[in-house]
Amino acid sequence: MNHLGELIALAVAVSWTFSAWFADKASHRIGAMVTNVIRLAIAAILLGLLLWITTGHPYPAFADAKAWQWLALSALVGYVFGDFCLFNCYLSIGPRFGQLLMTLAPPAAAVAGYFLLGESLSWRSVLAMAVTLSGIAISILSRGEGHHIKLSLPLKGILLGIGAGVGQGVGLVLSKIGMEHYSAALPADAPAAMQAMLPFASTMIRAIVGFAGFFILISIQKGLGNLKRGIRDKAGMKYAALLTLFGPAFGVSLSLLAVRYADAGIASTLMALTPVLIVVPDVLINKKKPTLRELAGIAVTMLGVALFFLHK
Repeated sequence: MNHLGELIALAVAVSWTFSAWFADKASHRIGAMVTNVIRLAIAAILLGLLLWITTGHPYPAFADAKAWQWLALSALVGYVFGDFCLFNCYLSIGPRFGQLLMTLAPPAAAVAGYFLLGESLSWRSVLAMAVTLSGIAISILSRGEGHHIKLSLPLKGILLGIGAGVGQGVGLVLSKIGMEHYSAALPADAPAAMQAMLPFASTMIRAIVGFAGFFILISIQKGLGNLKRGIRDKAGMKYAALLTLFGPAFGVSLSLLAVRYADAGIASTLMALTPVLIVVPDVLINKKKPTLRELAGIAVTMLGVALFFLHK
């Protein structure tokens, strides 16, 4: 139980591996903006059903204005800004390079946690973050063609990837603040399950705000016709549904649970293992065997993960 937050963060990394795979499929099929609108709408519905079954309330009950304020802000930063950048980054430079730039999330979370939460990291934690990030970078860079990654990446894709990483890291810290306000707002007579379901209720708030934000954006861009066509696309809806399951409905909820039991910087670093794990479906589905450089990167990353457990 001493490492509960870290273990949950590792589960999030696995979930986000599937999420990245389906996000790329859905975005190429029906578009990044449409995918985000659909997945957040489905997520809000699924989370509402889950809350109804477990707490008797099909909505984020007992959340006060402060909780809504911080969680809404986290949705605007993490979903509307961060995921807009991420999904368009996938379209520009692909998920493997997009995930490389997502390694900016942990330092962004650490900096935000320092200023907003007063969190501190020991030198061993900093070392673990550095080793983990180095391993992730080695693994993803190994997948570039001819070792000329910088030459193959357009500036637009790089900027979108940076925005995605920063948005996710800062959004995670804002979510942690929101959940703290939410937890404090729970009355003594709240259902017993409410405390355990707090991350899912918080994610529902973020999904609602994120959906509203993307819907406004797609309306401004006069893309409602694309949204209608996307809903009619069976394959696109299948990918969007699977993306929702592993992304906002399951993965993001667990990410909020992880930051309740671990520092935001540490949790974000472990969740950043997705670029390493995404090698697995490439081997099983695309039959692409990892190179020695990829294996070295995975080994370094696992060393970094081990350091998180050993330093306590």
